[in-house]
Amino acid sequence: MRVFLIVTAGFALAAVTYIWLERLGRRSVVPLVCRAVAWSALGLLLINLGCPIADPPGRPLVLLDGSLSMGAPGGRWRQARDSASVLGDLRLFGDERAGDDSVPFRGRSLLGPALGAAAASGRPVVVLTDGEIEDAGDLPADLLARTRVLVYPRVTTPDLAITAVTGPARISSGDSLVVDAEVRALGGAPADSVTVALEWGGRRLASRAAALGLTRSARIRLRAGSAALPPGAHILRVTIPGSDAEARTDVRLHALTVVPTPGVVLVASPGDWDSRFLYDAVKDVAQLPVRGYVRIEPERWRSLRDLAVVGDDQVRQAARRADLLILKGAPPSGLESVRARGIWRWGSGESESGPALPGDWYLAPGTASPLDGAFAGAPLDSFAPAVQMVTRPAAADEWVALTGRNGRRGPEWPAVTGRDAGRVRQVNVLADGLWRWAFRGGASEQTYRAWVAATVSWLLAGADSTQGVARPVRAVVQNGRPLVFEWVGGGTPKATAVGWSGAPAGTADTLRFDGAGRAQVWLPAGTYGYRLAPGGSGTVAVESYSEELLPRTPSLSPREPEVRGRRSQRSSRDLPWLFLAAVLGLAGEWLARRRMGLR
Repeated sequence: MRVFLIVTAGFALAAVTYIWLERLGRRSVVPLVCRAVAWSALGLLLINLGCPIADPPGRPLVLLDGSLSMGAPGGRWRQARDSASVLGDLRLFGDERAGDDSVPFRGRSLLGPALGAAAASGRPVVVLTDGEIEDAGDLPADLLARTRVLVYPRVTTPDLAITAVTGPARISSGDSLVVDAEVRALGGAPADSVTVALEWGGRRLASRAAALGLTRSARIRLRAGSAALPPGAHILRVTIPGSDAEARTDVRLHALTVVPTPGVVLVASPGDWDSRFLYDAVKDVAQLPVRGYVRIEPERWRSLRDLAVVGDDQVRQAARRADLLILKGAPPSGLESVRARGIWRWGSGESESGPALPGDWYLAPGTASPLDGAFAGAPLDSFAPAVQMVTRPAAADEWVALTGRNGRRGPEWPAVTGRDAGRVRQVNVLADGLWRWAFRGGASEQTYRAWVAATVSWLLAGADSTQGVARPVRAVVQNGRPLVFEWVGGGTPKATAVGWSGAPAGTADTLRFDGAGRAQVWLPAGTYGYRLAPGGSGTVAVESYSEELLPRTPSLSPREPEVRGRRSQRSSRDLPWLFLAAVLGLAGEWLARRRMGLR
C-alpha cells in the first residue's frame, strides 16, 4: 500500500507540474512520465521501505554421527554415510575433535556443539544418527525445531561385556592383588555363567567363573599374588575368554604399579588410639599402599594390619623408602636419611619443644593454609576436644591449619602446622586425642577423614623427579577418549615435548597445556610408554572398550523441521534497479525537455 501511495504521489506531482503549471498539453507526456518514474524511485529510496523475504535454502549441512556406536555390531554406519553424501555437505560430530573420516572413531555422542555451529550458518541442517545421543536432553528446542533428524537405530545383538574394572593403582611387592570386574549380558545373550581371567604379559594370573542370575550381571573378584609382577608400571588385562559379537567389550585394561616398599608408612611408638584411627583413615583415603607398624611392647614391633611381629630392619627399610612417612610419637633410630616427599609428625608428649599440657583443648581453624577446604563449614568448636597439646609458637616459615585453646579460654596455640621445605613437605600435629573425632561419627568423623585426605594429598604433591613436570590424570582411558596430562611442575605450565614408545603412536609429540594446566593427547587403542623431555616417564594405555559400544535406548527420534525456510528483511535501498530508474528518469526528462526547447 505504501509503495502504491508513493508511486501515485510521484505521478501526481509530475502531472501538476506539466499539465497545470506549465500547461504543455499532450507534448508533456514523455517528460511527465520520466519525471514521475524518477520521483517515485527517489521517494522509495528516501523512505527506504522494507519487506520480509524468504532466503534461498542453499545446500543442506549434514551432521553425521561419527561415534563408535555407529560402527558397532548391528550399527548402520555404511547406510547412514551413503545417505549423508547425497543429502548435502558432510560433517562428522561426536566429540571435540575436528575432521571427517570414513569410519566412526569418536568416543562420545555429543550433538550440541555441532548443531549450534551448523544452525549459525543459516543453511538447512540434517542430522543422521542412531539416536543414542549423549546430550539429547540439553539440545535447544528452537534448534531442533529447524533440524531434520534421520535415525538409523542399530540392531541389538547378543553380547557379554565387562562394563567395569576396579582395583588398586599401586601395591607393594609381596602384597595380594585384588581386582573386581563387573560383567553384563546384553541383547538377550543366552549365557547363564561367565568366566573372567586376569592376565599380564601373556600369562594368566587368576580366573573365576560366576553365574549371571536374574539380573543378567555378575560382579567377580579376582585374587592373585604379586610375585609374578616385577617392580614397575604394568598394564593388566581383564578378559572374557572366547569370542562373541563384539570382541572389544571382552577386554578391559587396568594400570598397576608395583613398588618395592609401601607408598605410605605409619610408624607409631608407642601405639595408642590416635595411631589406630589414623591408620584406618589413611587406608581409606590414600591411593598408595599403606603399611603401619606399632610398638606395643618394648623393643618389639607389630604390623597394624594383623598385629604380626616384624623386625626392626623391616620397619626401618619401609620407613626409609616411603613416599609419605607418618611418625606417631618418638621416631625409631636409624631414620636419619629418608627419601619421603612428605613427613607427617604426630607428637605424644615427647616433643623437644616441651611437654604436652593436659586439658580440654578446643580447636578452631587457623590462618590461611593448604588444608582450609577440609574444615570449611565444620563446627569444630562442637567436636570433642583434644586431651593434651604441646604449646609452642609457630615458626616464621610455617602455616597454621588449626589452633587450640584450653577450655576455650586463654591464649591460642598452634595445633596443626606445616611448611614446604622445597623437596620435602612437613606437617606437625601438636594435639593429642583427635581420634575421638572419628570415634563419634557424624560430622566430626567426616571432618576427620576430610582433614586426613587433604593432608595426605598435600604432602604427596611435593616434587617427584621420577614423575616429571606432568603426569597423566588417568593411566588408562577408553577408546575414543583423550589421555589428559596435568601440569605438576613449578611455575606457569609450558609446552613440553614427549616421546612415545609403542606403535602406532609415533616417536614424538608436544603437550600444550590450557589455562587449567591440562593437555590432551589423542591416541588409538594400544599400550604406550612416554618420556618427557625435562625428565619423567610412565606407561599409559587406550582400551579397545568404549561405553559407546554398549547398546542404549535411543534418546533422539526422527523429525522434520517445523521451520522450512529462513526469512530476512529487504529494504528499498537493496534494489539496484531503483537507483537506475531514478537516473534514467531524470536523464530521459532532460533529453525530452531539450528536444522541446525547454530548459
